[in-house]
Amino acid sequence: MLSFLFDDTFVIEKLDPDGKKFDKVSRIVARSEKHGALLHLDVNSEIYPMHEKDKFLMVLSPTLNYSGAPVTNQAQVEQKSLADKFEYIMHGLLYKMDHMRSEPSDGGSKSPPLVEVFVSFGGLQMRLRADPTSCAKFKVDQNMFLLIRKLM
Repeated sequence: MLSFLFDDTFVIEKLDPDGKKFDKVSRIVARSEKHGALLHLDVNSEIYPMHEKDKFLMVLSPTLNYSGAPVTNQAQVEQKSLADKFEYIMHGLLYKMDHMRSEPSDGGSKSPPLVEVFVSFGGLQMRLRADPTSCAKFKVDQNMFLLIRKLM
């Protein structure tokens, strides 16, 4: 049975906040609706353009197979797969996780601890900052698929 590592609906708050670095890549900054996670993600804007205020579903999955079977090469992807339900897919490696300490907020109380997850998709980078419970399935050196579908 397929179990996602993370899934949520995001709204893009900013596009290329530090300026456009590459012609065919945009960095999006988005906030999730369910977990309140903050996402920084590089997207190939030539093949999948995204804009501020766009709403999209993002899933991080260890496999594309509905059965949950791992994918070690293209021949092992089932005929009907999770990829059929999404528009933009990348494969990458989780290379770093940071546990952030709580810092006092304006009211003097500590904010909840957060986890930062860093994934490289062949040079395109993702940083996901979320609460530890929503990041419990992540492990360093873990392969994963990022799947995105825009919502209306």
